[in-house]
Amino acid sequence: MSNYLSAASFSENGSRRISHLLIGHPNITELAISLYDDTAISLFGMHCANGSLSDFAEKIVCAASRGEQNTINFINAHCINIAKRDAQYAANVRSSNILLPDGSGLRLAGKLAGLAPVSNLNGTDLFPHICEKAAQAKQSIFLLGGEPGIAAAAAKNMRNQYPGLEFACTQNGYFAAGTDEEIIKQINRSGASILMVGMGVPLQEKWIAKYRDQITVPVVMGVGGLFDYYSGSIPRAPALLRTYGLEWCWRFAMEPGRLAGRYLRGNFRFLGHAISQAFVDRGHAERYADASKRTLDLSIALLALLLLGPLAAAICLLITLEDRGSPFFRQTRIGADGKPFQIWKFRSMYKDAEARKAKLASQSERDSICFKMKSDPRITRIGKFIRRTSIDELPQILNILSGQMSVVGPRPALPNEVLAYKDKERGRLIGKPGLTCTWQVSGRADIPFDQQVDMDLEYLSKKSLLRDLILITRTVPAVITGKGAY
Repeated sequence: MSNYLSAASFSENGSRRISHLLIGHPNITELAISLYDDTAISLFGMHCANGSLSDFAEKIVCAASRGEQNTINFINAHCINIAKRDAQYAANVRSSNILLPDGSGLRLAGKLAGLAPVSNLNGTDLFPHICEKAAQAKQSIFLLGGEPGIAAAAAKNMRNQYPGLEFACTQNGYFAAGTDEEIIKQINRSGASILMVGMGVPLQEKWIAKYRDQITVPVVMGVGGLFDYYSGSIPRAPALLRTYGLEWCWRFAMEPGRLAGRYLRGNFRFLGHAISQAFVDRGHAERYADASKRTLDLSIALLALLLLGPLAAAICLLITLEDRGSPFFRQTRIGADGKPFQIWKFRSMYKDAEARKAKLASQSERDSICFKMKSDPRITRIGKFIRRTSIDELPQILNILSGQMSVVGPRPALPNEVLAYKDKERGRLIGKPGLTCTWQVSGRADIPFDQQVDMDLEYLSKKSLLRDLILITRTVPAVITGKGAY
C-alpha cells in the first residue's frame, strides 16, 4: 500500500522546487509532494510544510476525497526534545508524508536559523478548518484516542458547529492490550476518509507507523490531545495568549504537576537544540570545523617536518644512490571540487615507470579503474620499503602546508581515474583529499574500490575533529603493520 502523495494539484515549477528541497527524504519522491509547496522549510533536518491553516485543511480533505494515502504528523518543541533521545520516534516522524509545524517554539527555531517565517499549523487550530472542509466535501472522520467519552463529546460539539459534518465513528484510546487488530478492522469498516489518532507523543506516531500498512483510511493524522479541547474537558487559552505564542503558559497553569517537566525543563532544552541547529544551518559549524581542521593540518605538518626531517634526508640519499634519479616524484592528481594539483611523493619506482605501465595494464590485480600490482616490477628496492611503510607519502606534508591536501580525507585520484568515475564516485571530490583516510587504516589496497568509495563518502558526510584524531591515531599501527600496502 503506497504512502506517497500525488503531485496532481501543484504547478510544475512548484513541484520542481520542492522536489529539489526534499532530495534524500526517506518517504518522498517527485510523486509524493502534493501537500507541500515551494514555501516548505527544513527544521532540525525535518521537512515541514509552511502556509495557511485554511489552505492545508483544503489540501488534506482533497487528498482524502481522492483516496490518496497520506500520513500526517505535527512537530513542536516537545517533539524535538523527544526525537533527540528516541531514535525510533524520530524515524517514525521523518517517515511521515508531511510534517506540520506546531507552536511558537518552531517559529523561534526558524528565526534563529534565518528561515522565512514559520507558520503555526498546530492541530488544535487546524481541526475546525478540516471539519468545515470535510462537511463541504462529504468526507467522514474517525476519532481514535482520549479517555472514554472524550472523542465522542468532541465529535458531537463539532457536528453542532458544522452542519453536515460526518464522524464515521469514535473510539477511546484506552482499549485493551492486544486488541489493536480489532480496532483496525473497526476503522477500515467505518468508511472514514480521515483518521485522527490522539494518543499523545510519541505513542501515537509509533502506533501509526506500526499499523499504517494495515489501515485503508486514506489520510491518517497524529493529533495529540486535540479531542480534550473540543470536548470541553480542557479550556483553550484566551485568544490574546495564543496570538503572542504563550498558549503553553496557559496549559502549564491548568496542569502544573503534569506539565512542569515538559515546559520548564523542556523549553530550556529545546532552546539549546534550536541554538545548536541554527549554528549548523547558518554555516557557522561548518566554518568552525573547517578552521579547526586547518589548524590541525598545519600543526601536524609542521611537527612532522621537525621530527621526520632527518629520516626524509636519509630516504632522499638512498633513492638517489639506487638509480641516480631524483628522490622526488610529482604527479597530477585531482583535488577538492575536481581541481588538479601536483602531488609530491618520494620516488618508489624506476625512472621509466610511466612508460612501462601500458605494457602491464592487463596484469592489474584490482578489478576497478585503479591500477595496482602486488609485485610491480617497476618498484625499486628502496621503493618497496617506503611503500610498505607509507614513507613515500611523507613529502605530501608540502601539499598539506599549501592547503591542497588535508591530513585526513579521501586519497587523491589520478585524472584518468576521475574521468572514469560514475556519479556516486564523484562524491569523493567534494572534500579536500587527505594523507590518510578510513580505508587507508582498514586494509588499504586490500579493500575493493567500491568499498573505498563508500568509506570515503561516509567520512565526508560525518566529518568531525574527533573523528580526524581517531583516524590519525589508527594510521600509526596501520603503517607499522603495512597491511594492504603495495
